[in-house]
Amino acid sequence: MGAPRSLVFWCLLSVVLTQRVKVRNEVTGYVGDEATLQCLFPTTSSDVKVSQVTWMKEMGGKKQNVAVYLPDHKPNFPLDNSGRIRFLNVSLQDATLIIQPLRMGDEGTYICEFATYPHGNEDGVTTLSILARPTNTAESRKVVAGNTMIPVAVCTSANGKPPARITWIATLPGNFNASEVTNGDGTVTVTSQFNMVPTAVADQEQITCVVSQRTLTEPENIPVTLSVLYPPQVTIEGYDDNWYVSRSEAVLRCVAKGNPKPTHYSWSTPSGPLPPTVQVQGDRLLVQSVDVAVNTTFICQVTNSVGTTRVEQIILVRAQPNMDGAGSTGGIIGGIIAAIVAVAVVATGVLIFRQQQKNRTEQDNDDLDGPPAYKPPPPQKKIEDPELDLPRYHELPTLEDKEPATMGPSLEDEYLDQINPIYDALSFASGEGVPEQGFIMSRALYV
Repeated sequence: MGAPRSLVFWCLLSVVLTQRVKVRNEVTGYVGDEATLQCLFPTTSSDVKVSQVTWMKEMGGKKQNVAVYLPDHKPNFPLDNSGRIRFLNVSLQDATLIIQPLRMGDEGTYICEFATYPHGNEDGVTTLSILARPTNTAESRKVVAGNTMIPVAVCTSANGKPPARITWIATLPGNFNASEVTNGDGTVTVTSQFNMVPTAVADQEQITCVVSQRTLTEPENIPVTLSVLYPPQVTIEGYDDNWYVSRSEAVLRCVAKGNPKPTHYSWSTPSGPLPPTVQVQGDRLLVQSVDVAVNTTFICQVTNSVGTTRVEQIILVRAQPNMDGAGSTGGIIGGIIAAIVAVAVVATGVLIFRQQQKNRTEQDNDDLDGPPAYKPPPPQKKIEDPELDLPRYHELPTLEDKEPATMGPSLEDEYLDQINPIYDALSFASGEGVPEQGFIMSRALYV
């Protein structure tokens, strides 16, 4: 019974003594940054003496000294001569170690050991993990349009630890794969390729490489613009089916796009040379005056570094201008004008109707509120001035008065008496107040 009790006692004592060395179980650092490996030995009794502090690292199954401090000697760092490793405080109670800048080779298991009397050596173990921020890049690959699926873009996350994860965002049909390479310093380079069947439509389209890694606070998005090489795509513009004899300044234009940009344009006809009235101006074909020689097929041929494309345009020369297009154009314009006029008429009618409704509403409101605002004037008695006895208009002297006085009033006089009484006041009495040389007005002007 005595032996087992003694074994338990020494085990418990060892645990208590080991726990007195204060270290962090794991420390994480980044390549190029600084790492602090804490190691403290707070003594609680004056009977315990510390004679030496040693940091060791497990390498290949063995322990190798990293830093040593003896009170009568300067600190010693057997694995470093560049000053990357040092003690935070040169003390037998605080053996905290500083490593800066960190390298991937610094990763590993470290033991901080205190040589004490009378208890012997006491230690603590710390694991140093090194993380490396990767360098992320992405680029497109120049590919020629074809029918085979090939890599069109590549994304690389280099020298990272732990390895990065790469995905792609794309609206184009395709897939991607990834590969990893472990570098000599322990970092990992991840490469991902985006694969698709390259087409002219995909040229200049954008896809995105997405890199996720522990050292990144959020995924890094890298846009990539695809570059697909393809021969020129060509069309001829300018022919309106209305080329007629003697028409001037007729133009054809060869419209082409490609990757790379087209560099050469040429014009020809199936018979070879161009008509004498035709001038070539790069991608334009100018016909100064249309004649029967232009009644042919023009060929435009465009070239870039990928290939050559040619298109044809058949020209029909008419004897007279084609008026069908003009008539239809005039009809369209006339229809537009008629529509505008109709809209204007409708709008005017609506406005008039609304104004009439508004006036009626206001009148109804006035009728309801009180008597009408307008009061006709009272009848007045006709004032006759006995001294002013003006002749009636039919009694004024006219050219017709030169006729014999025996003639009675005509029907015309009676008619004027009935419908023009207002002129009575302008008449003068016969022989009274008539100026000797006055204005004489014909009866016909009263009508």
